[in-house]
Amino acid sequence: MRGFHRVGTRTGRRAAAGALAAAIAVALVAAGTAPALAGAQRETALDARAEVAQRDHARGALLTAEPFFSLAGGRDAAAELTAWGFDARAARHGVDVWRLTYRTVDAHGQRTTASGLLALPRTQDRRLRVVSYAHGTEVHRGSAPSVNRGFATAPVVAYASAGYATVAPDYLGMGLGPGPHPWMDVPSETTASLDLLRAAREFSAGEGRQLRREVLVTGFSQGASAALGLGRALQARADGWFRLDALAPVSGAYDFAGSQLPALLAGEVAPEWAVAYTAYLLVAFDRSHDVYDAPGDVFRASYAETAEELFDGEHTGREVMAGLPGSLPELLTEEGLALLAEPNAELAGALAELHSVCVDWAPRAPITLWQARGDEQAVDANTAACLAALRANGVRAGVRDLGPVDHEGSPHIGSHVAAIPEIIRWFDRLA
Repeated sequence: MRGFHRVGTRTGRRAAAGALAAAIAVALVAAGTAPALAGAQRETALDARAEVAQRDHARGALLTAEPFFSLAGGRDAAAELTAWGFDARAARHGVDVWRLTYRTVDAHGQRTTASGLLALPRTQDRRLRVVSYAHGTEVHRGSAPSVNRGFATAPVVAYASAGYATVAPDYLGMGLGPGPHPWMDVPSETTASLDLLRAAREFSAGEGRQLRREVLVTGFSQGASAALGLGRALQARADGWFRLDALAPVSGAYDFAGSQLPALLAGEVAPEWAVAYTAYLLVAFDRSHDVYDAPGDVFRASYAETAEELFDGEHTGREVMAGLPGSLPELLTEEGLALLAEPNAELAGALAELHSVCVDWAPRAPITLWQARGDEQAVDANTAACLAALRANGVRAGVRDLGPVDHEGSPHIGSHVAAIPEIIRWFDRLA
């Protein structure tokens, strides 16, 4: 989860409920003061205004589309990928990348906005296969793909230069989106991902390109769970156009309660990562699920006043790491450690919701889980638990071990980087 070297955000603002009704009411008042129209004409005008109000407030409505960067040809795309340590052998085309902002809903179902990327390959194809890529953990909003060209955008370039229209959501509270980031919150990751697909379809049509129905869904680390959440929604026909075509999650912490938390407590995860992810988990889940009464209940006095602020989305990964201790006993009170060992109802419910992406459905599309034996952050037991749950539901899921590579790829190649060329080849074969 590279996020502690870049970063995400979270600042809560909710759009007022009933905005659509208010917009229609304004239209009605305006119509009443306008010059008289014939009855049929007036009804048509009011219907048109109401339709515009509905469209402007609909989930996935495109708000802005800004050019981010372009790569003229396959060689340029390959150079971009190579510069960031990615395999460039599949880079055949130039790429145009846009930053989109769009309507979506927050973790409570209230209207909000989000941002993300759309990359279109420079090909003659008018109808494009679609890849949805979900990124790993970030703590600083400025590290999200749509505002941070570099390592964060390389996966998008990789898929697009291979010929796929590619979308990459920033998630809520990241990039240009308002509000604090609800980390590891599958429902909001799902809605942000689905609504970006809708906005991308609208924009692509204006460029004379059509996004095909079938979506190839992938994601890394936090994005692995997000990918499964999006796949579940697509299979359930959450959208009238898009359908699930394949799933390729990489190095996910799917089974946080049964695999990741025990590994954190047992010292199986490097101490600095155990501290960082535990702090993020408690702060983020308390914001969305109210898992503790006060920070001092779970964080020791030295960190009780600063832990929540560190994860406000405005601190860089380096700042977050520097603001935390070197071990869990230094970070947490006895009550905090006990909460992790035996989660209360609120935390248990949140963790169960996270694991539900493996447990409560049966993907009908091809699915392969990618993992790495050298992963120092997301332990392999997560993938094993997810695979077992899927197979128990009758799913013929595969698993691909990437070998002794680590999670984030610094200083060595990470599972994220190693998996992408394999996933591209797999997607190509599925075609």
